[in-house]
Amino acid sequence: MKDLFPGTCVAPSGEFVYGIHKPSFNAANLRENDYIVDLGRTSNQEPVNNAENFPESDVKVSPGEWIFEIPNAFPFMGATYILKSKADQTVDGCNPFSELPQMVDVESVIPDLQSQPRLALWYLASSSTDPKLLASLAERSCAFIHEENTNTVSGKIYQQNEAGQLRPDIFDHHLFQLVSNNPFLPDVYKRQMVLIPGVQGESPIVGEYLGGDTHIWEYLRENSYIPWGHYAANMAHDAVRYKISSLTSRDVSGLRHLYYQRIYVQLAGELGLSASTAKKALGEDELETLRLSLLSEIEHRHNSGGELPFNAVIWGQNYGFDLSVSGYRLGGSHQQIHQQFALVRTDIPVYVGGKNEKSSHSMPTYAQGDRIAQFTKEYEEKTGKLFFETYLRAIQNNKRLDGQTDKARDLTIYQDENVVVFVPKAQRSQGEIQILSKVHCGNIVEADTGLRHSLDRAILLTMKILENLGVELFNAFEISKRLDSLDKDQRLLYCFFPRHPQSPGGFSEFQQRWINNHYPEDFAKTCRDELGKIRE
Repeated sequence: MKDLFPGTCVAPSGEFVYGIHKPSFNAANLRENDYIVDLGRTSNQEPVNNAENFPESDVKVSPGEWIFEIPNAFPFMGATYILKSKADQTVDGCNPFSELPQMVDVESVIPDLQSQPRLALWYLASSSTDPKLLASLAERSCAFIHEENTNTVSGKIYQQNEAGQLRPDIFDHHLFQLVSNNPFLPDVYKRQMVLIPGVQGESPIVGEYLGGDTHIWEYLRENSYIPWGHYAANMAHDAVRYKISSLTSRDVSGLRHLYYQRIYVQLAGELGLSASTAKKALGEDELETLRLSLLSEIEHRHNSGGELPFNAVIWGQNYGFDLSVSGYRLGGSHQQIHQQFALVRTDIPVYVGGKNEKSSHSMPTYAQGDRIAQFTKEYEEKTGKLFFETYLRAIQNNKRLDGQTDKARDLTIYQDENVVVFVPKAQRSQGEIQILSKVHCGNIVEADTGLRHSLDRAILLTMKILENLGVELFNAFEISKRLDSLDKDQRLLYCFFPRHPQSPGGFSEFQQRWINNHYPEDFAKTCRDELGKIRE
Protein backbone atom coordinates (compact mmCIF):
# COMPACT_ATOMS: atom_id res chain seq x y z
CA MET A 1 0.00 0.00 0.00
CA LYS A 2 1.43 3.38 -0.97
CA ASP A 3 1.79 6.18 1.55
CA LEU A 4 -1.18 8.30 0.53
CA PHE A 5 -0.93 12.00 1.20
CA PRO A 6 -4.01 13.67 2.76
CA GLY A 7 -6.41 15.01 0.15
CA THR A 8 -5.52 18.67 0.62
CA CYS A 9 -2.97 20.96 -1.04
CA VAL A 10 -1.75 22.24 2.35
CA ALA A 11 1.16 20.15 3.64
CA PRO A 12 2.08 20.00 7.36
CA SER A 13 5.29 21.78 6.47
CA GLY A 14 3.37 24.87 5.38
CA GLU A 15 3.98 24.23 1.66
CA PHE A 16 1.55 23.60 -1.14
CA VAL A 17 1.57 20.14 -2.71
CA TYR A 18 0.07 18.89 -5.94
CA GLY A 19 0.08 15.99 -8.35
CA ILE A 20 1.31 15.78 -11.92
CA HIS A 21 -0.26 13.42 -14.44
CA LYS A 22 2.01 12.30 -17.30
CA PRO A 23 -0.40 10.11 -19.25
CA SER A 24 0.79 7.18 -21.33
CA PHE A 25 -1.74 4.56 -22.33
CA ASN A 26 -3.25 2.49 -25.10
CA ALA A 27 -6.83 2.90 -26.33
CA ALA A 28 -8.24 -0.25 -27.92
CA ASN A 29 -9.76 0.50 -31.31
CA LEU A 30 -13.26 -1.02 -31.25
CA ARG A 31 -14.53 0.76 -34.37
CA GLU A 32 -15.76 -1.55 -37.12
CA ASN A 33 -16.26 0.90 -40.00
CA ASP A 34 -14.41 3.79 -41.61
CA TYR A 35 -15.94 6.94 -43.03
CA ILE A 36 -13.06 8.56 -44.86
CA VAL A 37 -14.27 11.45 -47.02
CA ASP A 38 -12.91 14.68 -48.44
CA LEU A 39 -13.58 17.60 -46.11
CA GLY A 40 -12.62 20.28 -48.63
CA ARG A 41 -9.41 21.68 -50.01
CA THR A 42 -6.69 24.14 -49.15
CA SER A 43 -6.23 27.50 -50.81
CA ASN A 44 -3.70 25.69 -53.02
CA GLN A 45 -6.41 23.27 -54.16
CA GLU A 46 -4.94 20.37 -52.19
CA PRO A 47 -7.59 17.96 -50.87
CA VAL A 48 -8.22 17.67 -47.15
CA ASN A 49 -9.71 14.45 -45.77
CA ASN A 50 -10.47 12.90 -42.40
CA ALA A 51 -8.27 9.78 -42.61
CA GLU A 52 -6.49 10.67 -39.36
CA ASN A 53 -9.79 10.25 -37.52
CA PHE A 54 -9.92 6.57 -38.45
CA PRO A 55 -6.78 4.81 -37.16
CA GLU A 56 -6.28 1.26 -38.41
CA SER A 57 -5.07 -0.08 -35.07
CA ASP A 58 -5.12 0.77 -31.38
CA VAL A 59 -4.11 4.28 -30.39
CA LYS A 60 -1.02 4.74 -28.24
CA VAL A 61 -0.88 8.00 -26.32
CA SER A 62 2.74 8.86 -25.56
CA PRO A 63 3.75 10.74 -22.41
CA GLY A 64 4.30 14.43 -22.77
CA GLU A 65 1.23 16.48 -21.85
CA TRP A 66 1.50 17.32 -18.18
CA ILE A 67 -1.67 17.91 -16.21
CA PHE A 68 -1.46 19.37 -12.73
CA GLU A 69 -4.00 18.13 -10.18
CA ILE A 70 -4.34 20.48 -7.22
CA PRO A 71 -6.59 19.37 -4.38
CA ASN A 72 -8.61 22.15 -2.82
CA ALA A 73 -7.45 23.22 0.62
CA PHE A 74 -10.73 21.80 1.84
CA PRO A 75 -11.05 18.31 0.29
CA PHE A 76 -14.84 18.45 -0.03
CA MET A 77 -14.54 21.46 -2.36
CA GLY A 78 -12.94 19.45 -5.16
CA ALA A 79 -9.77 19.77 -7.19
CA THR A 80 -8.34 21.95 -9.95
CA TYR A 81 -6.80 20.65 -13.17
CA ILE A 82 -4.37 22.70 -15.29
CA LEU A 83 -3.08 21.61 -18.70
CA LYS A 84 0.53 22.72 -18.64
CA SER A 85 0.82 23.40 -22.38
CA LYS A 86 -2.09 25.82 -22.24
CA ALA A 87 -0.96 27.55 -19.05
CA ASP A 88 2.54 28.04 -20.43
CA GLN A 89 1.14 30.15 -23.27
CA THR A 90 -0.37 32.71 -20.90
CA VAL A 91 2.54 33.17 -18.46
CA ASP A 92 3.26 36.70 -19.68
CA GLY A 93 -0.30 37.75 -20.49
CA CYS A 94 -2.88 35.92 -18.45
CA ASN A 95 -6.22 37.54 -19.29
CA PRO A 96 -8.84 34.80 -19.77
CA PHE A 97 -11.26 37.33 -21.26
CA SER A 98 -9.01 38.87 -23.87
CA GLU A 99 -10.42 36.75 -26.70
CA LEU A 100 -13.98 38.02 -26.41
CA PRO A 101 -15.04 39.29 -29.86
CA GLN A 102 -14.83 43.00 -30.54
CA MET A 103 -17.90 44.76 -31.89
CA VAL A 104 -17.23 45.77 -35.51
CA ASP A 105 -19.44 46.71 -38.42
CA VAL A 106 -20.68 43.76 -40.46
CA GLU A 107 -19.69 45.19 -43.84
CA SER A 108 -16.03 44.48 -43.09
CA VAL A 109 -16.82 40.78 -43.05
CA ILE A 110 -20.08 40.22 -44.88
CA PRO A 111 -20.41 42.69 -47.77
CA ASP A 112 -23.78 41.30 -48.91
CA LEU A 113 -25.45 42.43 -45.68
CA GLN A 114 -24.06 45.93 -45.40
CA SER A 115 -27.27 47.24 -43.89
CA GLN A 116 -27.17 44.76 -40.99
CA PRO A 117 -24.94 45.31 -37.96
CA ARG A 118 -22.92 42.34 -36.80
CA LEU A 119 -24.97 41.97 -33.61
CA ALA A 120 -28.13 41.62 -35.70
CA LEU A 121 -26.54 38.75 -37.61
CA TRP A 122 -25.65 37.02 -34.36
CA TYR A 123 -29.17 37.47 -33.06
CA LEU A 124 -30.66 36.00 -36.24
CA ALA A 125 -28.22 33.09 -36.19
CA SER A 126 -29.27 32.27 -32.65
CA SER A 127 -33.01 32.82 -32.84
CA SER A 128 -34.17 32.36 -36.44
CA THR A 129 -36.21 29.32 -37.47
CA ASP A 130 -35.94 30.04 -41.21
CA PRO A 131 -33.66 27.43 -42.85
CA LYS A 132 -33.00 29.63 -45.91
CA LEU A 133 -31.99 32.60 -43.80
CA LEU A 134 -29.78 30.40 -41.63
CA ALA A 135 -28.13 28.91 -44.72
CA SER A 136 -27.38 32.44 -45.90
CA LEU A 137 -25.87 33.30 -42.53
CA ALA A 138 -23.79 30.11 -42.63
CA GLU A 139 -22.39 31.19 -46.00
CA ARG A 140 -21.31 34.43 -44.39
CA SER A 141 -19.58 32.73 -41.49
CA CYS A 142 -17.00 30.67 -43.41
CA ALA A 143 -15.77 29.69 -46.88
CA PHE A 144 -17.64 26.74 -48.42
CA ILE A 145 -17.13 24.61 -51.51
CA HIS A 146 -20.21 24.02 -53.71
CA GLU A 147 -21.04 21.41 -56.32
CA GLU A 148 -20.84 22.98 -59.76
CA ASN A 149 -24.18 21.70 -61.07
CA THR A 150 -26.37 21.89 -57.96
CA ASN A 151 -24.58 24.55 -55.88
CA THR A 152 -24.95 22.15 -52.92
CA VAL A 153 -22.45 22.62 -50.11
CA SER A 154 -19.84 19.84 -50.30
CA GLY A 155 -16.97 21.02 -48.11
CA LYS A 156 -15.07 23.96 -46.63
CA ILE A 157 -11.97 25.90 -47.60
CA TYR A 158 -8.99 25.31 -45.30
CA GLN A 159 -6.06 27.62 -44.54
CA GLN A 160 -2.80 27.04 -42.69
CA ASN A 161 -2.47 28.84 -39.37
CA GLU A 162 0.79 30.18 -37.90
CA ALA A 163 1.61 26.73 -36.51
CA GLY A 164 1.24 25.16 -39.94
CA GLN A 165 -2.01 23.42 -39.07
CA LEU A 166 -4.91 23.28 -41.52
CA ARG A 167 -8.00 25.01 -40.16
CA PRO A 168 -11.31 26.00 -41.78
CA ASP A 169 -11.34 29.50 -43.25
CA ILE A 170 -13.85 31.08 -40.84
CA PHE A 171 -14.74 34.74 -41.28
CA ASP A 172 -16.70 35.21 -38.07
CA HIS A 173 -16.21 32.62 -35.31
CA HIS A 174 -19.10 33.96 -33.23
CA LEU A 175 -21.51 33.74 -36.15
CA PHE A 176 -20.13 30.31 -37.10
CA GLN A 177 -20.81 28.88 -33.64
CA LEU A 178 -24.28 30.38 -33.37
CA VAL A 179 -25.58 29.33 -36.77
CA SER A 180 -23.98 25.85 -36.76
CA ASN A 181 -25.71 25.09 -33.44
CA ASN A 182 -29.14 26.28 -34.54
CA PRO A 183 -31.45 23.23 -34.87
CA PHE A 184 -33.20 24.82 -37.86
CA LEU A 185 -30.05 25.10 -39.98
CA PRO A 186 -30.33 22.64 -42.91
CA ASP A 187 -28.59 19.37 -42.06
CA VAL A 188 -26.25 19.60 -45.04
CA TYR A 189 -24.70 22.71 -43.47
CA LYS A 190 -24.58 21.16 -40.00
CA ARG A 191 -22.66 18.21 -41.37
CA GLN A 192 -20.09 20.28 -43.25
CA MET A 193 -19.64 22.78 -40.42
CA VAL A 194 -19.49 20.65 -37.27
CA LEU A 195 -20.68 17.05 -37.65
CA ILE A 196 -18.67 15.11 -40.24
CA PRO A 197 -15.69 13.43 -38.54
CA GLY A 198 -12.65 15.64 -38.87
CA VAL A 199 -14.30 19.02 -39.32
CA GLN A 200 -13.72 19.89 -35.66
CA GLY A 201 -10.26 18.40 -35.27
CA GLU A 202 -8.20 15.26 -35.52
CA SER A 203 -9.41 13.34 -32.45
CA PRO A 204 -9.23 9.60 -33.24
CA ILE A 205 -12.50 7.67 -33.50
CA VAL A 206 -12.06 4.45 -31.52
CA GLY A 207 -15.63 3.19 -31.25
CA GLU A 208 -18.93 3.07 -33.12
CA TYR A 209 -22.52 2.06 -32.45
CA LEU A 210 -24.91 1.19 -35.27
CA GLY A 211 -28.53 0.09 -35.14
CA GLY A 212 -31.58 1.16 -37.12
CA ASP A 213 -31.48 4.94 -37.48
CA THR A 214 -28.93 5.21 -34.68
CA HIS A 215 -25.31 5.94 -35.49
CA ILE A 216 -22.78 7.10 -32.89
CA TRP A 217 -19.03 7.75 -33.05
CA GLU A 218 -16.76 7.45 -30.01
CA TYR A 219 -13.95 10.01 -30.02
CA LEU A 220 -10.78 9.86 -27.92
CA ARG A 221 -9.78 13.22 -26.41
CA GLU A 222 -6.13 12.50 -25.71
CA ASN A 223 -5.04 15.71 -24.01
CA SER A 224 -7.97 17.01 -22.03
CA TYR A 225 -8.52 18.59 -18.66
CA ILE A 226 -9.53 15.14 -17.46
CA PRO A 227 -6.14 13.55 -16.74
CA TRP A 228 -5.30 10.48 -18.81
CA GLY A 229 -7.78 11.54 -21.47
CA HIS A 230 -11.49 11.01 -21.86
CA TYR A 231 -13.91 9.70 -24.45
CA ALA A 232 -16.91 11.34 -26.09
CA ALA A 233 -19.80 9.41 -27.61
CA ASN A 234 -21.31 11.76 -30.20
CA MET A 235 -24.37 11.21 -32.34
CA ALA A 236 -22.94 10.92 -35.85
CA HIS A 237 -23.28 13.15 -38.90
CA ASP A 238 -26.01 10.92 -40.35
CA ALA A 239 -27.98 10.81 -37.07
CA VAL A 240 -28.60 14.49 -36.34
CA ARG A 241 -29.98 14.95 -32.82
CA TYR A 242 -30.01 18.63 -31.89
CA LYS A 243 -33.15 18.26 -29.77
CA ILE A 244 -34.13 15.68 -27.16
CA SER A 245 -37.48 15.29 -28.94
CA SER A 246 -35.57 13.64 -31.81
CA LEU A 247 -33.74 11.27 -29.45
CA THR A 248 -34.86 7.62 -29.44
CA SER A 249 -34.47 4.91 -26.82
CA ARG A 250 -31.97 3.18 -29.10
CA ASP A 251 -29.94 6.40 -29.29
CA VAL A 252 -29.61 6.55 -25.52
CA SER A 253 -28.90 2.81 -25.31
CA GLY A 254 -26.15 3.29 -27.91
CA LEU A 255 -24.60 6.27 -26.12
CA ARG A 256 -24.62 4.38 -22.85
CA HIS A 257 -23.39 1.12 -24.47
CA LEU A 258 -20.27 2.92 -25.65
CA TYR A 259 -19.77 4.20 -22.09
CA TYR A 260 -20.09 0.76 -20.50
CA GLN A 261 -18.00 -0.83 -23.22
CA ARG A 262 -15.15 1.67 -23.00
CA ILE A 263 -14.86 1.54 -19.22
CA TYR A 264 -14.99 -2.26 -19.15
CA VAL A 265 -12.52 -2.75 -22.02
CA GLN A 266 -10.10 -0.06 -20.83
CA LEU A 267 -10.14 -1.39 -17.27
CA ALA A 268 -9.70 -4.97 -18.48
CA GLY A 269 -6.64 -3.91 -20.44
CA GLU A 270 -5.15 -2.21 -17.39
CA LEU A 271 -5.73 -5.37 -15.34
CA GLY A 272 -4.28 -7.71 -17.94
CA LEU A 273 -7.58 -9.43 -18.67
CA SER A 274 -8.48 -10.58 -22.15
CA ALA A 275 -10.96 -8.29 -23.87
CA SER A 276 -12.11 -7.79 -27.41
CA THR A 277 -9.51 -6.21 -29.66
CA ALA A 278 -11.53 -6.67 -32.83
CA LYS A 279 -12.65 -3.52 -34.58
CA LYS A 280 -16.27 -3.89 -33.61
CA ALA A 281 -18.62 -3.17 -30.75
CA LEU A 282 -19.16 -5.79 -28.07
CA GLY A 283 -22.55 -7.47 -27.94
CA GLU A 284 -24.61 -7.25 -24.78
CA ASP A 285 -23.72 -10.80 -23.70
CA GLU A 286 -20.02 -10.12 -24.30
CA LEU A 287 -20.33 -6.95 -22.27
CA GLU A 288 -21.88 -8.80 -19.34
CA THR A 289 -19.27 -11.57 -19.47
CA LEU A 290 -16.49 -8.99 -19.38
CA ARG A 291 -18.15 -7.17 -16.47
CA LEU A 292 -18.31 -10.34 -14.41
CA SER A 293 -14.63 -11.01 -15.14
CA LEU A 294 -13.79 -7.53 -13.89
CA LEU A 295 -15.75 -8.06 -10.68
CA SER A 296 -13.90 -11.32 -10.07
CA GLU A 297 -10.50 -9.74 -10.71
CA ILE A 298 -11.27 -6.74 -8.48
CA GLU A 299 -12.28 -9.10 -5.65
CA HIS A 300 -9.14 -11.19 -6.19
CA ARG A 301 -6.90 -8.14 -6.02
CA HIS A 302 -8.57 -6.96 -2.87
CA ASN A 303 -8.11 -10.32 -1.17
CA SER A 304 -4.48 -10.56 -2.25
CA GLY A 305 -3.58 -6.97 -1.37
CA GLY A 306 -3.30 -5.82 -4.97
CA GLU A 307 -4.40 -2.40 -6.18
CA LEU A 308 -6.20 -1.06 -9.22
CA PRO A 309 -4.34 1.56 -11.28
CA PHE A 310 -7.70 3.16 -12.08
CA ASN A 311 -10.53 2.83 -9.57
CA ALA A 312 -13.03 5.59 -10.32
CA VAL A 313 -15.26 6.58 -13.24
CA ILE A 314 -16.52 9.88 -14.66
CA TRP A 315 -19.68 10.20 -16.78
CA GLY A 316 -21.38 13.42 -17.77
CA GLN A 317 -23.44 15.22 -20.35
CA ASN A 318 -23.81 18.87 -21.33
CA TYR A 319 -26.98 19.53 -23.28
CA GLY A 320 -27.81 22.68 -25.18
CA PHE A 321 -25.82 25.53 -26.64
CA ASP A 322 -26.05 29.28 -26.33
CA LEU A 323 -23.68 32.17 -26.79
CA SER A 324 -24.28 35.72 -25.66
CA VAL A 325 -23.53 38.65 -27.95
CA SER A 326 -20.83 39.70 -25.48
CA GLY A 327 -18.99 36.44 -26.13
CA TYR A 328 -19.91 34.49 -23.02
CA ARG A 329 -20.65 30.85 -23.69
CA LEU A 330 -23.77 29.85 -21.80
CA GLY A 331 -23.76 26.11 -22.53
CA GLY A 332 -21.02 23.58 -21.95
CA SER A 333 -20.61 22.24 -25.47
CA HIS A 334 -22.10 21.92 -28.97
CA GLN A 335 -25.76 21.20 -29.69
CA GLN A 336 -25.41 17.72 -31.20
CA ILE A 337 -26.25 15.30 -28.37
CA HIS A 338 -23.24 13.57 -26.84
CA GLN A 339 -21.90 12.14 -23.59
CA GLN A 340 -18.42 12.04 -22.07
CA PHE A 341 -16.70 9.51 -19.83
CA ALA A 342 -13.32 8.53 -18.42
CA LEU A 343 -11.44 6.39 -15.94
CA VAL A 344 -9.72 8.07 -12.98
CA ARG A 345 -6.41 6.92 -11.52
CA THR A 346 -6.32 5.62 -7.97
CA ASP A 347 -3.51 7.92 -6.84
CA ILE A 348 -0.73 10.10 -8.21
CA PRO A 349 2.79 11.12 -7.07
CA VAL A 350 3.08 14.18 -4.86
CA TYR A 351 5.27 17.13 -5.85
CA VAL A 352 6.23 19.83 -3.35
CA GLY A 353 6.80 23.54 -3.80
CA GLY A 354 7.21 25.13 -7.21
CA LYS A 355 10.18 23.23 -8.62
CA ASN A 356 8.28 20.09 -9.59
CA GLU A 357 10.38 18.07 -7.18
CA LYS A 358 8.85 14.65 -6.68
CA SER A 359 8.43 13.53 -3.07
CA SER A 360 8.20 10.00 -1.71
CA HIS A 361 4.47 10.41 -1.15
CA SER A 362 1.41 9.83 -3.26
CA MET A 363 -2.08 11.18 -2.85
CA PRO A 364 -5.54 9.96 -3.85
CA THR A 365 -7.10 11.54 -6.89
CA TYR A 366 -10.30 13.52 -6.57
CA ALA A 367 -13.60 11.73 -7.08
CA GLN A 368 -16.92 13.21 -6.03
CA GLY A 369 -18.20 9.88 -4.80
CA ASP A 370 -15.55 9.90 -2.07
CA ARG A 371 -17.34 12.77 -0.34
CA ILE A 372 -20.52 10.72 -0.26
CA ALA A 373 -18.65 7.68 1.05
CA GLN A 374 -17.15 9.76 3.85
CA PHE A 375 -20.55 11.18 4.81
CA THR A 376 -22.41 7.87 4.73
CA LYS A 377 -19.75 6.29 6.94
CA GLU A 378 -20.22 9.06 9.50
CA TYR A 379 -24.00 8.76 9.18
CA GLU A 380 -23.91 5.06 10.03
CA GLU A 381 -21.51 5.63 12.92
CA LYS A 382 -23.76 8.29 14.46
CA THR A 383 -27.18 6.78 13.75
CA GLY A 384 -26.64 3.04 13.38
CA LYS A 385 -28.51 3.24 10.06
CA LEU A 386 -27.36 2.75 6.48
CA PHE A 387 -27.82 6.10 4.77
CA PHE A 388 -29.12 5.06 1.35
CA GLU A 389 -31.61 2.59 2.74
CA THR A 390 -32.86 5.34 5.04
CA TYR A 391 -32.88 7.87 2.20
CA LEU A 392 -35.04 5.65 0.00
CA ARG A 393 -37.49 5.27 2.88
CA ALA A 394 -37.60 9.03 3.37
CA ILE A 395 -38.39 9.55 -0.33
CA GLN A 396 -41.21 7.03 -0.04
CA ASN A 397 -42.59 8.57 3.17
CA ASN A 398 -42.27 12.20 2.09
CA LYS A 399 -44.62 14.90 3.41
CA ARG A 400 -45.04 18.39 2.03
CA LEU A 401 -43.04 21.26 3.45
CA ASP A 402 -46.16 23.42 3.80
CA GLY A 403 -48.10 20.71 5.63
CA GLN A 404 -51.01 20.63 3.16
CA THR A 405 -52.52 17.17 2.88
CA ASP A 406 -54.74 17.78 -0.15
CA LYS A 407 -51.84 18.61 -2.46
CA ALA A 408 -49.23 16.42 -4.14
CA ARG A 409 -46.81 14.87 -1.64
CA ASP A 410 -44.85 12.40 -3.78
CA LEU A 411 -41.29 13.24 -4.82
CA THR A 412 -41.13 10.23 -7.14
CA ILE A 413 -41.57 10.84 -10.89
CA TYR A 414 -40.93 7.32 -12.19
CA GLN A 415 -39.58 4.06 -10.84
CA ASP A 416 -39.15 0.40 -11.67
CA GLU A 417 -37.65 -2.49 -9.73
CA ASN A 418 -34.11 -1.10 -10.13
CA VAL A 419 -34.19 2.71 -10.10
CA VAL A 420 -36.20 5.69 -8.94
CA VAL A 421 -36.42 9.05 -10.69
CA PHE A 422 -37.26 11.76 -8.19
CA VAL A 423 -37.08 15.41 -7.25
CA PRO A 424 -34.63 15.88 -4.34
CA LYS A 425 -36.10 17.47 -1.26
CA ALA A 426 -33.41 20.14 -1.33
CA GLN A 427 -32.92 21.03 -4.98
CA ARG A 428 -29.64 22.64 -5.97
CA SER A 429 -31.08 24.18 -9.12
CA GLN A 430 -34.58 25.16 -10.12
CA GLY A 431 -35.77 21.91 -11.63
CA GLU A 432 -33.11 19.45 -10.49
CA ILE A 433 -34.00 15.77 -10.99
CA GLN A 434 -32.04 12.79 -9.72
CA ILE A 435 -31.92 9.08 -10.56
CA LEU A 436 -30.97 6.67 -7.78
CA SER A 437 -30.31 2.93 -7.85
CA LYS A 438 -32.77 1.10 -5.58
CA VAL A 439 -30.64 -2.03 -5.63
CA HIS A 440 -27.21 -2.38 -4.04
CA CYS A 441 -24.99 -1.05 -6.80
CA GLY A 442 -22.40 1.69 -6.39
CA ASN A 443 -20.78 1.86 -9.85
CA ILE A 444 -21.28 0.59 -13.39
CA VAL A 445 -18.98 -2.41 -12.90
CA GLU A 446 -21.48 -3.61 -10.30
CA ALA A 447 -24.45 -2.84 -12.60
CA ASP A 448 -25.91 -5.95 -14.25
CA THR A 449 -27.77 -5.95 -17.56
CA GLY A 450 -31.17 -5.27 -15.98
CA LEU A 451 -29.93 -2.28 -14.02
CA ARG A 452 -28.12 -0.87 -17.04
CA HIS A 453 -31.35 -1.04 -19.05
CA SER A 454 -33.24 0.66 -16.23
CA LEU A 455 -30.67 3.44 -16.00
CA ASP A 456 -30.74 4.02 -19.75
CA ARG A 457 -34.53 4.35 -19.83
CA ALA A 458 -34.61 6.57 -16.75
CA ILE A 459 -32.05 8.89 -18.31
CA LEU A 460 -34.07 9.17 -21.52
CA LEU A 461 -37.32 9.87 -19.65
CA THR A 462 -35.65 12.49 -17.48
CA MET A 463 -34.21 14.29 -20.49
CA LYS A 464 -37.55 14.30 -22.31
CA ILE A 465 -39.38 15.57 -19.23
CA LEU A 466 -36.98 18.47 -18.88
CA GLU A 467 -37.22 19.44 -22.54
CA ASN A 468 -41.00 19.18 -22.46
CA LEU A 469 -41.00 21.66 -19.60
CA GLY A 470 -39.01 24.11 -21.69
CA VAL A 471 -35.46 23.40 -20.48
CA GLU A 472 -32.93 24.31 -23.19
CA LEU A 473 -29.71 23.88 -21.22
CA PHE A 474 -28.79 21.31 -18.58
CA ASN A 475 -25.80 19.46 -17.16
CA ALA A 476 -25.99 15.86 -16.00
CA PHE A 477 -23.43 13.67 -14.24
CA GLU A 478 -22.98 10.39 -12.43
CA ILE A 479 -21.73 10.04 -8.84
CA SER A 480 -20.37 6.60 -8.05
CA LYS A 481 -18.15 4.86 -5.54
CA ARG A 482 -14.60 3.66 -6.16
CA LEU A 483 -14.45 0.42 -8.12
CA ASP A 484 -12.57 -1.36 -5.35
CA SER A 485 -14.73 -0.06 -2.49
CA LEU A 486 -16.39 -2.72 -0.35
CA ASP A 487 -19.16 -0.33 0.74
CA LYS A 488 -22.43 -2.15 0.05
CA ASP A 489 -24.67 0.83 0.85
CA GLN A 490 -23.46 3.52 -1.57
CA ARG A 491 -25.65 3.63 -4.69
CA LEU A 492 -25.27 4.95 -8.21
CA LEU A 493 -26.67 8.48 -8.38
CA TYR A 494 -27.35 10.66 -11.44
CA CYS A 495 -27.98 14.40 -11.12
CA PHE A 496 -29.64 16.59 -13.77
CA PHE A 497 -29.11 20.33 -13.35
CA PRO A 498 -31.27 22.53 -15.59
CA ARG A 499 -29.90 26.00 -16.34
CA HIS A 500 -32.59 28.49 -15.34
CA PRO A 501 -32.74 31.61 -17.55
CA GLN A 502 -33.22 33.86 -14.52
CA SER A 503 -30.53 32.18 -12.39
CA PRO A 504 -27.15 32.54 -14.10
CA GLY A 505 -25.24 31.74 -10.93
CA GLY A 506 -23.69 33.98 -8.29
CA PHE A 507 -21.91 33.96 -4.96
CA SER A 508 -24.80 32.11 -3.31
CA GLU A 509 -24.33 29.15 -5.62
CA PHE A 510 -20.56 29.21 -5.12
CA GLN A 511 -21.22 29.01 -1.39
CA GLN A 512 -23.63 26.14 -2.15
CA ARG A 513 -26.57 28.22 -1.01
CA TRP A 514 -29.10 27.18 -3.65
CA ILE A 515 -32.09 29.43 -4.34
CA ASN A 516 -35.42 27.89 -5.35
CA ASN A 517 -38.94 29.19 -5.96
CA HIS A 518 -41.18 26.13 -5.66
CA TYR A 519 -41.92 23.13 -3.50
CA PRO A 520 -40.20 19.96 -4.68
CA GLU A 521 -43.45 18.00 -4.47
CA ASP A 522 -45.14 20.36 -6.93
CA PHE A 523 -42.30 20.13 -9.40
CA ALA A 524 -42.40 16.35 -9.11
CA LYS A 525 -46.11 16.39 -9.96
CA THR A 526 -45.46 18.57 -12.99
CA CYS A 527 -42.85 16.07 -14.15
CA ARG A 528 -45.25 13.16 -13.67
CA ASP A 529 -47.83 14.99 -15.77
CA GLU A 530 -45.29 15.31 -18.57
CA LEU A 531 -44.29 11.67 -18.25
CA GLY A 532 -47.63 10.55 -19.68
CA LYS A 533 -47.06 12.63 -22.83
CA ILE A 534 -43.70 11.14 -23.70
CA ARG A 535 -43.20 8.93 -26.71
CA GLU A 536 -40.02 6.90 -26.64
